Amino acid sequence: MASRSSSRLSAISSHIDNKSARTNPEMSSSVQIPDQLPWNPNNTQFPSIKNLPKLPGAPEDAAWVWGKDDELGRLNLLTPQRVKASTAEIETGQMVRLDLPLTVPEKPAFDREVFQHNIKTLAADISYDDTYTMNTQSGTQWDGFRHFSHIDSKLFYNGAKSTDFLGPTANHRCSIHHWSTHGIAGRGILLDYYHYAQTNKKAYDPYTTHSITLSELQACAKAQGLDLRPQFQGGDIRIGDILLIRSGFVERYYQLSSEERYAAATRSHEALCFAGVAREPDMRDWLHDCYFAAVAGDSPTFEAWPVPNHDYLHQSMLALWGCPIGEMWDLESLAKLCREKGKWSFFVTSAPANMPGGVGSHANATAIL
Repeated sequence: MASRSSSRLSAISSHIDNKSARTNPEMSSSVQIPDQLPWNPNNTQFPSIKNLPKLPGAPEDAAWVWGKDDELGRLNLLTPQRVKASTAEIETGQMVRLDLPLTVPEKPAFDREVFQHNIKTLAADISYDDTYTMNTQSGTQWDGFRHFSHIDSKLFYNGAKSTDFLGPTANHRCSIHHWSTHGIAGRGILLDYYHYAQTNKKAYDPYTTHSITLSELQACAKAQGLDLRPQFQGGDIRIGDILLIRSGFVERYYQLSSEERYAAATRSHEALCFAGVAREPDMRDWLHDCYFAAVAGDSPTFEAWPVPNHDYLHQSMLALWGCPIGEMWDLESLAKLCREKGKWSFFVTSAPANMPGGVGSHANATAIL
């Protein structure tokens, strides 16, 4: 009798577990098979860059795996279950805006247009409008999938071409508005590398080509009490996390005079220098294999600049993997608050512009702790 009751309870328990896994995929552990296309974003383990499937007509290391009509890339990993789970990061409800003022930088690099704001009088002393003239890459921003191709093939994410953006066959492939209608919200992780470097006698100027290696990020994370391995390997990085890296650019920007900022921004493309992540193989593998939904930094380029031999990390992340890149995010207040709390994860949300055909967008991002 006891044995029969035990079997009955086991069967009921198994039925409940299976039902829970079907209704909440995040509760089950499932490994994505590389060649089983399209991939299921609810899976809990995905192939390493070395095990990506070979896709006909796609460049090597292309991860165009979410469907032939996919427009979201790694944002697919922001499933309802993961977004809901990430709200557990909210403890006090403190909100921190991650966008710089639209007037910063006062002179953008790369020959980009200066932001212009004008007030229009509708009825004197009664009613007013205002107008903005802006380059969406001039301040706190998202680089959309239209921003950078795989250079050798001239293909953008998921096989899009420049003729999809301009000319008589232009359409909405890789448009930023797809991100907007899907939404960006999830668990953010901050690595305050600049603070780590300053306190460990590794001082550098963020306006120089300082390459942040993976080993240095790991040391920074260890100092913050984080393990940068993916969760399935026992680390603290979860699938769909949004990675933020503070290189110190914003702090340094505010230390410079207006004349110094202008001089730094108007150097030739080849002479522009900014700190950012290194392009070493270990860094590329880590950025890919952690399956971040997006990455962002406080510098104008995210990766160390300039880039030798056209070895752009941008082409890997945007064109091949479909991983959004944020640049010039204001991480100053967030870093201070995270240090005070001794907690480096939080809920983060961003609302890109709902602009059909858009290339990029200001981030409109907020962290909530």
